[in-house]
Amino acid sequence: GGMKINAKAAVLIDGNSGRVLFAQNAKKHLPPASVTKVMTLLLLLDACDKGKIATYDKVTISENAASMGGSQMYMEVGEAHTVEELLKGVAMASANDGCVALAEYVAGSEEIFVERMNQRAEELGMRDSHFSNTNGLPVADHYSSAYDIALMSKELYKHEETHQWFTT
Repeated sequence: GGMKINAKAAVLIDGNSGRVLFAQNAKKHLPPASVTKVMTLLLLLDACDKGKIATYDKVTISENAASMGGSQMYMEVGEAHTVEELLKGVAMASANDGCVALAEYVAGSEEIFVERMNQRAEELGMRDSHFSNTNGLPVADHYSSAYDIALMSKELYKHEETHQWFTT
């Protein structure tokens, strides 16, 4: 395979078996930026499935959530949105504020949620990832790899509702 992709790293896996079909620097540690949100969405959708939270629950936006820069939903402190609205904002608008609001809602704090992200990464066999926040804003010690991104994406894809969100 002399194929070369114009990217720092790439991997192609079979969506069912997880078998690697193509790899280029697949385990290299790189800043995942917005792809971080795959893990955030995965944990939130798992929580919905387990009945810990419901899609119609109202989430109030904290000062911490409202203060996020970058791509966002531009929510005011004290504003309330349903879990579903926030999930869609994260999936479709890459909303940094939505990530933090949901993390605080489901885990009590962003820090606890980030600990869960790292636990889930470990469960999935993501050996080349470490999360320091929920949204991928650039920060020290926040990295993933093409292979690990494939692992968590494969898992997220099991949630049927995401298929529509990502093609909207």
